[in-house]
Amino acid sequence: VHRKVYQRLECIGKGGSSRVYKVVSPENAIYAIKRVSLENADPATIESYKNEIALLRRLEGNKRIIRLIEYDATSSKKNLLMVMECGEVDLAKLLTEKQGEPVDFPWVTSYWHQMLQAVQVIHEEKIVHSDLKPANFVLVKGSLKLIDFGIAKAIPNDTTNIQREQQIGTVNYMSPEAIQGTHGMAGGVRVMKLGRASDVWSLGCILYQMIYGQAPFYFLSMWQKMSAIPDPSHAIDFPANATPIPPGIIDTMRNCLKRDPKTRPSIPEMLAEKWNMSPEPRKLAFKVPKRNNCSSAI
Repeated sequence: VHRKVYQRLECIGKGGSSRVYKVVSPENAIYAIKRVSLENADPATIESYKNEIALLRRLEGNKRIIRLIEYDATSSKKNLLMVMECGEVDLAKLLTEKQGEPVDFPWVTSYWHQMLQAVQVIHEEKIVHSDLKPANFVLVKGSLKLIDFGIAKAIPNDTTNIQREQQIGTVNYMSPEAIQGTHGMAGGVRVMKLGRASDVWSLGCILYQMIYGQAPFYFLSMWQKMSAIPDPSHAIDFPANATPIPPGIIDTMRNCLKRDPKTRPSIPEMLAEKWNMSPEPRKLAFKVPKRNNCSSAI
């Protein structure tokens, strides 16, 4: 990367045309490098990576956002290399490890508070993430940080919503308006409008998973989810738990998961809730899952 040689330790993630490697810098610092092949990438894919770099640079210095160290993209290499902070584990893996265990409410409170802080950072910058899910929150030295801004988008100055030409996000955490809402035409293409409230719905799904072990629509098929999530007549169940759930947490989940985005709470409102007045983040012991090596070289 810019003639600096990083030593690859292991592959820690892959998807589509990208691979993520844990590496050591010449200064013996541990980083992650995202390597993206641009050779056969379509314009939309290339644009998403450019967008991610632009937003990470804009958000630089915020402790709840993953830090972009440097990047290198040249047409001759046909690769994009992004050097970033390296997370030890993501929230999805932590939740998998805790499945079947009694709910640890101090644990929930601590990480929920940090998630809200991270999303507040981007909402203050008028950015809608659009793909909030447990896998996009990672622990870096015990502190939760938000990652993956490939489909995030900035809100224009003269509105409160972003416009999208297609549905995006991970279905288990997608808001009703992201699934259902086409709101008019732009340049001959049907578009939907998504605001900060769409991220609030996704956060509500994550909190539900932290309490109940799965997202609220997890057990439905894909087509059933696409129908049920925007359907007000499909009631979301908040069952009794072996460990009594504080009423404040139930209220937060219910409010986040309201079908009408205008009635959902803002991030500042949720940060001010009494049950969410978190002390310093808990230092949590966890096992780092064994990774599969990737064959590609950086």
